[in-house]
Amino acid sequence: MSIDFQKVADSFAAMTCIVSVEKLPDGGCGEFRIVTGNKAYIDSIEHPMQDVVMLTKKFIPNSLYTTYMTRDLNFEDFCYRAAVQKKCLHSYAHPDRYDVWFNMTFLPLLPDDGNLCYCTYTMEINFEPSSERITNISGDIAAAVLETAITLREAKDFKAAMKDVVEEIRRMCESKYCGILLVDNEKESCEILGEAFSDDLLRLLPEDYMGSDFYPIARTWKDTISGSSCLIAKNERDFEVLRERNPLWYETLKESGIDTIALFPLKSRNEHLGYMWAGYFDADRAAQVKEILELTTFVLGSEVGNYLMLNKLRELSSRDMLTGVMNRNEMNNYVDWLSGLADHQAKSVGVLFSDLNGLKRINDTRGHEAGDMLLKNAASALRKLFDARNVYRAGGDEFVVILTNVSQEQMEEKAGELYQAAAGYPDVSFSIGCGYETDCRQVRRALMLADERMYEDKKRYYAKLRAQSRD
Repeated sequence: MSIDFQKVADSFAAMTCIVSVEKLPDGGCGEFRIVTGNKAYIDSIEHPMQDVVMLTKKFIPNSLYTTYMTRDLNFEDFCYRAAVQKKCLHSYAHPDRYDVWFNMTFLPLLPDDGNLCYCTYTMEINFEPSSERITNISGDIAAAVLETAITLREAKDFKAAMKDVVEEIRRMCESKYCGILLVDNEKESCEILGEAFSDDLLRLLPEDYMGSDFYPIARTWKDTISGSSCLIAKNERDFEVLRERNPLWYETLKESGIDTIALFPLKSRNEHLGYMWAGYFDADRAAQVKEILELTTFVLGSEVGNYLMLNKLRELSSRDMLTGVMNRNEMNNYVDWLSGLADHQAKSVGVLFSDLNGLKRINDTRGHEAGDMLLKNAASALRKLFDARNVYRAGGDEFVVILTNVSQEQMEEKAGELYQAAAGYPDVSFSIGCGYETDCRQVRRALMLADERMYEDKKRYYAKLRAQSRD
């Protein structure tokens, strides 16, 4: 019995095509072809939406689907399961290559034609995400993902809560590893926000398995996903595609013994934040893993985006924008916090008060741009010796360093090193004073003492200048 594919496609009002899947003798798949489509589907190729780029705008019946779009392993997987395994499938996804959401249905067709199996592919385009369709998944998964969102929303320590959330996602995926990696392409850096391991995997991984040098691999993931909503590799055929697209990452995965991997972009308000990925899961569970991570990345993207935005606002409110060190407000907050510590938390505190010499003269004679550069250089000299989070711009030309668990001798050594560091920058000269207390709750006394000693040093500085001018 033959089937009129055109008649089947035309019976759908939504954009629909007929896909043929070549079934190989070993149960695998060969070629995927678009046999035909209804007018709405063909128009989507020959007259695509604005900003949608097709590889060709001429529809030719029975062409490979890659004639029109970049190869997509997710599309192939759904077509295979519908056409060959005779499953009715639905997916709701936001591919990277298009700024729209696709509501997709795959339905099996009978009969097969020898080694060719068939399915329908119907798609509806949404310009805004539909929460109803996104949550149209199993109740257990939806409930678990909702619980993760509530956990994060109520958490006082976001990172600690994220660790628990990622562990729960790993458990749902039944994978040995799950993690969220934030990627900052401007700073060319990446940071693990949360990760979870099975006990046996944790024993196998080296301590620096994802160190600071992992960014060169993470930045390649966008091209590896290749415009799709995600990348899932669950067999040799999928890994061969991954090897072609990203040989560097492929080798890393193979060296780690990873034989299944799922990688999803993490976004918030169309801003790319990083990735969620899971590995070492049962290949037969790939569809469930996709369903779980699809929803969790959608939900977590919003939570992570809010967390990063609040951190950025907090950073802007606590950092001096000109020099990059912390501002006076942040110093006052830290001093208040140290002063209020309990007995068992008390520790020594050292304060280094440094005043930049000659800023007014530079501003008056060379202008404020030169003065700003002098301040930046002064901060750079301080950051050579101290973490920027321990350095505060307390006033126009005043910088304060506050350190805990240090000795008085160490603070005095640092003062000597700062004089030397300043000499490496043009016009940078400090007057410096140090204060020290064995109990950090007396930090204000240390600040006062450091201030007094700094002014004594400044008197010596100007006395020396006057003596030199007389000579």
